[in-house]
Amino acid sequence: MGNFHRAHQAAYIDDLLEHGSDMRWGIVGAGVLPGERPGWQKLRDQDWLTTVVEQDVEHIDARVTGAMVDFLAPGDAAAIVERLCDPSIAIVSLTITEGGYFRDASGAFAADHPAVLGDAARPESPATVFGIMLAGLRRRRSAGIAPFTVVSCDNIPHNGHVTASALKGLAGVRDPDLAAWIEDNVACPDGMVDRITPRTSDEQVLLLRERFGIEDNWPVFCEPFRQWVLEDHFPLGRPALEEVGVEFVADVAPYESMKIRILNGGHAALAYPAALLGHRFVHDAMGDPLIRSFLDKLEREEIIPTVGLIPGTDMSAYFRSVARRFGNPAIADTIQRLCFDGSNRQPKFILPVARDRLRATGRARGLALVSALWCRYCQGSMETGGRVEANDPQWDRLRETADAARARPGAWLDMSDIYGDLGQSEAFAADFREELRHIWDHGTASALSRFASAGD
Repeated sequence: MGNFHRAHQAAYIDDLLEHGSDMRWGIVGAGVLPGERPGWQKLRDQDWLTTVVEQDVEHIDARVTGAMVDFLAPGDAAAIVERLCDPSIAIVSLTITEGGYFRDASGAFAADHPAVLGDAARPESPATVFGIMLAGLRRRRSAGIAPFTVVSCDNIPHNGHVTASALKGLAGVRDPDLAAWIEDNVACPDGMVDRITPRTSDEQVLLLRERFGIEDNWPVFCEPFRQWVLEDHFPLGRPALEEVGVEFVADVAPYESMKIRILNGGHAALAYPAALLGHRFVHDAMGDPLIRSFLDKLEREEIIPTVGLIPGTDMSAYFRSVARRFGNPAIADTIQRLCFDGSNRQPKFILPVARDRLRATGRARGLALVSALWCRYCQGSMETGGRVEANDPQWDRLRETADAARARPGAWLDMSDIYGDLGQSEAFAADFREELRHIWDHGTASALSRFASAGD
């Protein structure tokens, strides 16, 4: 029930309720992790209402949304499973970040993950979101209740397929019959979601109070732009979301590729050079000619060529719109947010593009530079002075490996759970070594300038 869900899926459902043509739907929140309890308490104290504030340079608008009708206490898996067995629950949506799907470096379900093995050993006391859903599905099957549809709202290519693989993979560890039933009966449509939504700051809470007179414990500030593209596969029915701007298409994959590679890949590429050069906000980074030139060339020459065609869509124009959104100072999106969890985000947004570029051209120099900048950041020292705060679930390991990579760059690419076969590519490894050494010898600004001017 974090900021993105409340600014995106919940806002669409609220729009539909305001529209008045499909009043059957509402949202029951469910927090899997005990750490989500502070947010639950804030929303409980205001009857699950959320103020959504849309903001750009020339526009600010606030609306109180009320699509959420309940929010089950985070960490109470038994209560969530019980609610999942309610026949009125037709759709379960997931906003659990890219790292929540238990995937290995090849993209396959990681059946040997400790959390997966724990849920497989104790299926009646699940601790993961997939274990909880499986418990609900198992009980619905036993009671003769049709299974709910599962909709991933995370930035993962083919997220419906990935979600189904996780459900079937966990079920198959202990109960192959349940895995086969899921294969035949549980719908997991693909979807693409898009709205830049940073964390809420204390300053924003104060702004909302002073500008609009609204007291909100946990408002959401976001850009006006939003997009949701969905495969139309909902056996138990769905909200009439097409009435409020959701696009239903036969094949979501081209839209996923466009957004994940150009927008999320752009965020993942600019995050670490911006941090190393001391930028706090994304719009400040976009105003830095070095970073902007680096990003423009990287997108134009290495990222956009890997994106498939969408009839009627100009990819260069799409990137220009993304760049304008990145440069929106009213959002105050932080570089720290973009840097968070690189061990999950880089394998989703950067490394698959590098593999495609290597297959197509034999080189991926700019993307190797992105990896080198990430490595340099994880070493933990800023070029502007000071230390980098821990910013990844694997921070201790990343920092130790980045230290080793200063003398032996290959140590970074040896993290096979992150790089997979990409770390064995001689062309990628050679570019990575050269870029990392240049960063250490001459600095981030020099590395960006050298890449941006190459070939001019």
